[in-house]
Amino acid sequence: VVSPDLTRNDTTKMASSGGPITKDNTSVEYYGTIFTFAESPVERGVLWSGSDDGVVQVSRDGGATWTKATPGGLPAWSMMSIIEASPFDAGTAWLAANRYKLDDFRPYIYRTTDFGRSWSKIVRGIPDGEFVHVVREDPNRKGLLYAGTERGVYVSFNSGENWQPLRLNLPVVPVHDLAVQKREKDLVAGTHGRSFWILDDLTPLHQLEEGVAKSEAFLFAPREAYRGGGFSFSRPGLTIGKNPPSGAVVHYFLKTPPGKKDSARLEFYDSAGELIKSFNLEAGGRSGGGGGGRRGGRGGDQKAPADTGMNRFVWNMRYPDAVDVPGAIMWGGTTRGPVAVPGTYEARLTVGGKTLSRTFEYRKDPRLPATQEDLQAQFDFLIQIRDRVSDAHEAVLSIRDIRSQTNDLVKRLDKHESKEAVSDSAKGMNDRLKKIEEEIIQVHIKAGQDALNYPIKLNNKIAALTGVVGSADTRPTKQARDVFDELSAELGALLDRYGAIVAHDLPAFNALVRSLDIPAVILQPVERPK
Repeated sequence: VVSPDLTRNDTTKMASSGGPITKDNTSVEYYGTIFTFAESPVERGVLWSGSDDGVVQVSRDGGATWTKATPGGLPAWSMMSIIEASPFDAGTAWLAANRYKLDDFRPYIYRTTDFGRSWSKIVRGIPDGEFVHVVREDPNRKGLLYAGTERGVYVSFNSGENWQPLRLNLPVVPVHDLAVQKREKDLVAGTHGRSFWILDDLTPLHQLEEGVAKSEAFLFAPREAYRGGGFSFSRPGLTIGKNPPSGAVVHYFLKTPPGKKDSARLEFYDSAGELIKSFNLEAGGRSGGGGGGRRGGRGGDQKAPADTGMNRFVWNMRYPDAVDVPGAIMWGGTTRGPVAVPGTYEARLTVGGKTLSRTFEYRKDPRLPATQEDLQAQFDFLIQIRDRVSDAHEAVLSIRDIRSQTNDLVKRLDKHESKEAVSDSAKGMNDRLKKIEEEIIQVHIKAGQDALNYPIKLNNKIAALTGVVGSADTRPTKQARDVFDELSAELGALLDRYGAIVAHDLPAFNALVRSLDIPAVILQPVERPK
């Protein structure tokens, strides 16, 4: 039971709403209502109450007794919209009030550090026309405040002494409430008419200090990332939201973009200090990290952004892809590298000869029963599959290169006296190479549906195991390993045949060309128009 004193405004006696003939007491106009209530997360029994008729009360004994604590400078009949009890100090609270119903659109935010005995008005930086609905303190950094106004969100890094807009892509919209997720480190905004908005990853704000803007480069410590599927809605429509990216989100500040001759890069290392991936920094680079890596593969030339000010890059936590064959189309197979196992990883930013380093945690989905050993076994097997796909594709690329070079050489010998001998030798070798190539990869597939007419070959069968083994966070099955062993043995036999040609036939062909003293440059006669 709450005492009536909690909601009594002593400045004016309340009366019935409406005129003298017809009263309008339909409850919409009722005042003297507790509009906000907060309990201190620091000290048990400290309670704060704010009403819609301009009264603030505080109790330090669990509600047994109450003391009026309304800010002295706050005009009468202000609606106490939100009281935020500080998560760091029991005597500190933040008050957001508004009087727009009385045609007063000025912002009102107050701070107390002594249980309401004194208050300070803190609105510097918020325009007069933006009245305030809510103020919240970040539980991960003392003095970091967020305010929701009639037109957006503001942030303060110094306990409200100064405010600045925190708008980004948020439209101009009333923000009636804010919630800071302590563990996830996200800011959730409840708007009036434009849905919920989430500002993902507040860690840069937690680490932002005055010296950051003065430094040439600064790397923020990434927040912990969780292993799991990251899906983003791409269907059109105003009501469709977008989920945050999956992987490690890295923020860094650059005072100026690096020069073209500078070796500027963003790298990721495992806990043993082994390089996983490296991305060059370039102005206008993408903010998401895909494939590419040590053995070629798609996305190997991807750049990380290098723009003046704040930059964001998302590493999808995947290891380098398998070697890819340009233009090759797979049916149910992929060359993507496997997702990293949970553990500690390191991000390194190198700019202007200086390297900055930050570690971060990549964590397992706590809802899944898979153990670290299960995920490690899965990762090791996926690496084995990836490398076997690379073996197949490297052989295909080399075969095509040999055939291309030898065919070009024969064409250059169009009217050379040794053309026939060279052509016969090249044809015999290339025919044997072509048979090997066509058993490794389906050369007739030019579009996705072509696999219905032309069966997939070894490379595609092995690559398809990547999707099977990586379809869930679990230990690989015996069946998957048996299939891999069988396909790997078939590929091994083909690679042995290819290796024999490289070891014997190719040197013999090169020796023939040298013995015929074929010049490096052959001048072909130019026919004159007749």
